[in-house]
Amino acid sequence: MLQSQSFSSLIEVNNASLNNTAPDLLNGLRVFHNNQWYVCGNLALNEGNAPHKLINSSPADMDYQLLIKAAMLQVAEKVEQPVSITTGFPYATYRIYKEAAVDYIRKTHIIEYDSSTFGGSGKKTVMLEVKNVDVIPEIVGCSIALRKGELKATGNFFILSCGFGTFESVLSTDTGVVEQSMVSTHGLRYAINYMINELSKSHYLEFRTAHTLDEAFQRGYIFLDRKNIDLREMRKNALKAYYNEVISPALASVINDKNLSKANKVYLCGGGMYYQDLVDCFKNEFGDIVQMEIVNDPASLASKGYTLNSQRISGGLTNASVGIDIGNSTTVVTNFEAN
Repeated sequence: MLQSQSFSSLIEVNNASLNNTAPDLLNGLRVFHNNQWYVCGNLALNEGNAPHKLINSSPADMDYQLLIKAAMLQVAEKVEQPVSITTGFPYATYRIYKEAAVDYIRKTHIIEYDSSTFGGSGKKTVMLEVKNVDVIPEIVGCSIALRKGELKATGNFFILSCGFGTFESVLSTDTGVVEQSMVSTHGLRYAINYMINELSKSHYLEFRTAHTLDEAFQRGYIFLDRKNIDLREMRKNALKAYYNEVISPALASVINDKNLSKANKVYLCGGGMYYQDLVDCFKNEFGDIVQMEIVNDPASLASKGYTLNSQRISGGLTNASVGIDIGNSTTVVTNFEAN
């Protein structure tokens, strides 16, 4: 069985003492990188002043390298070494970054972290030997998970994946994915920026960014000037505008008469599918012409597909297979649960 863990992709330099500020490693990620301590994930959200992440960062960027280390840290004690790792990028960038990602990941990593954040004795070190690495488009990872994972999907179907940084689509067939059906465009950040513009008309947002307001967007409320501001209607309007301005035009060349003659099933995945208002937009446009299904745990689908691909490149070594999805909002790491 596949087991996924996720944490926020936000990071920040932090040299403060953070003893007993988290219940476990996942929520207390403090990693030593390039001679600096960084808080990651939930700890960055709770203890950081201005946590950040570059959009669609490259393997040469510090935040990408740090998040890879943080993800490896989650599975280092759970997998057999040497491990096989698959990761991915949006279709628009994966060819550019593939070689650099393989070079960075395929080696023996010595990862230093602070265990005192969750009640440990302080600085500790783990080692993870990575033998095989593959880098594939994120949407292909979703296709692998649908076909080889618990759903065992067959036949031809569309995959629509909406994340914080990117929205992507593809037509998946029994023989592979159809290249001309791949679309890669703006993700949920577009909708959050729309909400920021609306909020800033009546409130001072203290230089808050789409990344730092993502959590408020998910919750549906925010505290400003010590007042609880209901964001649900504003969020609904932002998601509708995002769908109408970005997603619908992008899909016009994908879900067309030619491709509909090949497939009439659509799987919706990615963290954006947790928003019912966005799902309703898909249903309003395509509900009468295609079967539509939201996958279970949509934000983890790509990472699960990566893990299944790692199982393939490792020659079937289930306990040594890992998938890492470095998302713009959330990082997801998946491995097979030990028997």
